Amino acid sequence: MKVAIYARYSSDNQRDASIADQLRVCREYAARQEWTVAEEFTDHAVSGATLLRAGFQALMRDALDGRFDVVLAEALDRFSRDQEDTAGLFKRLTFAGVNIVTLAEGDITHLHVGLKGTMNALFLKDLADKTRRGLRGRVELGKSGGGLCYGYQVRRVTSPGEPTATGDREIVLVQAEVIRRIFRDYAAGVSPMALAKRLNADHVPGPGGASWNPSTIHGNPARGTGVLNNELYVGRLVWNRLRYAKDPDTGKAVSRPNPPSQWVTTSVPDLRVVDDELWNEVKARQAAMRRITSHGDPSRFNRGRRPKFLFSGLTKCGECGGGYVIYWHNRLACFAARSRGTCTNRHTISRKEVEERVLVALRDKLMRRDLFEEFCREYVRELNRLRIEHRASISHGRTELAGVEREIHKLVQAIKDGVPALSIKDELLSLESRKAQLQSRLEAPEMPELLHPRMAEVYRQTVGSLCLALENEESRTSAVEAIRALIEAIMLEPEGDQLKITLKGDLAGMLSAARDSKRSPETGDLLVQIKLVAG
Repeated sequence: MKVAIYARYSSDNQRDASIADQLRVCREYAARQEWTVAEEFTDHAVSGATLLRAGFQALMRDALDGRFDVVLAEALDRFSRDQEDTAGLFKRLTFAGVNIVTLAEGDITHLHVGLKGTMNALFLKDLADKTRRGLRGRVELGKSGGGLCYGYQVRRVTSPGEPTATGDREIVLVQAEVIRRIFRDYAAGVSPMALAKRLNADHVPGPGGASWNPSTIHGNPARGTGVLNNELYVGRLVWNRLRYAKDPDTGKAVSRPNPPSQWVTTSVPDLRVVDDELWNEVKARQAAMRRITSHGDPSRFNRGRRPKFLFSGLTKCGECGGGYVIYWHNRLACFAARSRGTCTNRHTISRKEVEERVLVALRDKLMRRDLFEEFCREYVRELNRLRIEHRASISHGRTELAGVEREIHKLVQAIKDGVPALSIKDELLSLESRKAQLQSRLEAPEMPELLHPRMAEVYRQTVGSLCLALENEESRTSAVEAIRALIEAIMLEPEGDQLKITLKGDLAGMLSAARDSKRSPETGDLLVQIKLVAG
C-alpha cells in the first residue's frame, strides 16, 4: 500500500528540525505497517488556519490523481485547525478513496472530524485570546504591541551572552526629522503627492527603504494609518484600533475598525517626535480638506484640488462671465468664445502679465487709504449704534431675569408651604422657560471688534510680504492660498485692442489678512495686532 506523509510547523519560532522529527516518526510507523512511502509533503512556518500552503495543495492534487492510498501525519491538526477545512479535506480524500491516518488519533472517521475539528478551532480561538491579552499587557507598559513604524528602532538590552529585544523602542533621529518635515510642509499646504515627489527627489528613503508614495503620507485618518495619522509621533500609543478577520474564500486577513471604546491608549512621552501645535495644525487641515471633498460632489472635489497657477479659476470674462482659461501655451482666452462660440470676446492675454498686474493692484489699488478710512468711520458709527442697543438689551434682560428668579422662588416657597403643586405647575414651567431664554440672551457673544486705523497700511505690508514669499519654494504654497483668499474674481473685459482688468477683492479676506485681535488695556475694546503672514 502506498502512503504519503505530511508534516508542518506553524511558527518562525519553531525549529526546522520539527519537520524532520515528524517525518521520522511517520516513516517508522509506515515501516511497521509495511507501507511504501510514495511521497513526502512539508510546509515550513505556515499557520494551520489556512489551506493556502504549497505542500498541502500538492498533497491534495496527488491524492485526487490516485498516486497513493493513505495520507499519514503526526496529528489531525497538522492538516488544518479550521473546522470547515478539516471537514472538506476528509470529504474530498474519502471521495478519492484515500484514507487519513494519524499517529495521535489512528484511522480518521467522521467522529474524529467533528470532535477534533471543534477542539482544534477552539485551540486557535484560545490562542488568539491569550496572545491579545499578552499584547495588551505589553502596550499598557508602553512597549510595542507588534510591528515597528517609521521613525523608531528596537532598543536592544545587552544581557550576559548577547543583546535581546524587550519590546522597547527608541527614536531614529534622521527619520524623526523627516517626519517633522512632512508635518510642517503639509500644514503649510503642500499636498501628499508633492511631498512624496520632493522626498524622492532628495533621495530620502521611505519606510523599509522603499520610495515614498502619497498614500504612505496621508494614509487613512479613521484607521490611524499613514505618517500624518500616527499618534505615536505625539507620544500616544494606540493599540487595538483595528481587528482582522480571515476571508473564508481567499484566506486573506481583512482589517475592520474597532469602536473607540475598545482602543487601548498609553502615554509614551519619550517617543514624541511632533509637538501638539504642529499636530493640531495638520488635523485642522485634514478636517478642512474632508469638508471640501465630502458628499460625493465632483465640484466640491475640484475645489479641493490645488490650483495649477496662481490665479487659476479666478479669471473671468467681463462679457459673458465665463472662465478665462489657458488656451494656447501660456495665453489665457475666454472658454465660451474659443470652444463654444457663444461669446464675442476673442482677446487673449499672457498669464504672467495677468499675475503681475493683479499683484500690483492687490498691493496698491485695493484697500486705498482714503477709502478705507471712510469705511472705518462708517463702520465705527454703525458699531457704536449697535453697541448702545446691545447694552440696553443686556441691562433690560438682567432686570427681567432677576424678576423671573424672584417669581420662581415665590412659587417654590408656596409649594413648601402646602399649596398643591399641580395648581401652579404651568406657571412655574413658563417661568423656567423664560429664565432659560434670558440666560441664553445674556450669554450671547460680544460685539465685533474695532478696526485699527493703520489696517490699510498693514494690509499693503502683508501683501508685499506674500509676493516675496511666492519666490520661495518652501513658502510658495501657503502664500498662494493667502493671496487667493483676498480675491473674489478677476474680470477681463475688452477695451479697444486691449483687455481691461477689473479686480474684485474679498473685503473679509483683506481684513483678516491684516489683523489679529486683542483687547486694549485702556478701553477694553478689541483692537488689532499687527502680524505679517509671511516674510
